[in-house]
Amino acid sequence: MSNTRIPPAEITGFKGAMFKRIMKKTLGQVPSSLGVYWHNQKVLMSMGGLGGKLKKWDACDEGLKTFAHMAVASYIGCTWCLDFNYFEAHNKNLDLDKAREVPRWRESDVFTPLEREVMDYAEAMSRTPVTVTDEMVASLRQQLGDAAVVELTAVVAFANFTTRPNVALGIESDGFAAACGLKPLAEPTASAVRS
Repeated sequence: MSNTRIPPAEITGFKGAMFKRIMKKTLGQVPSSLGVYWHNQKVLMSMGGLGGKLKKWDACDEGLKTFAHMAVASYIGCTWCLDFNYFEAHNKNLDLDKAREVPRWRESDVFTPLEREVMDYAEAMSRTPVTVTDEMVASLRQQLGDAAVVELTAVVAFANFTTRPNVALGIESDGFAAACGLKPLAEPTASAVRS
């Protein structure tokens, strides 16, 4: 049973059958979000198309981009995106001990200084108003190069583009990470400071 704010539509027709088949093959199940976005297939196709294009970008380290996306998801409160990206970290053979710690990255001691800067940048981009500073960008440029910083920035923007509608529509985790036996994501302590 779905708790989404817009009840999922029935996924029908040839395109629907194809989507369901692809989702089951790649994810093991049909995401609950698919039914919600099925109400407007132009939106679904555009968002999915952009997400597919992002996977082809290679100027920035995959781990940094994944941790940045997860930091945005944690900050915004999108359990679906957080769970899905943890699942994807597993599929990409990224460091799962780090991936599971992203929700409490400020408290955890598993991250490098660069990874911390990337997650801080991701959160700064996600605030309203944006709190990115010249110093943040200069430091990332020095460590990553201009092309990687542009790519990282676009990935963080895409993370906001996907997390915010999911939260607004009440789309929550589908349990992808649990389905493949990953440890539950870490929880920040109540004393964690969020600037």
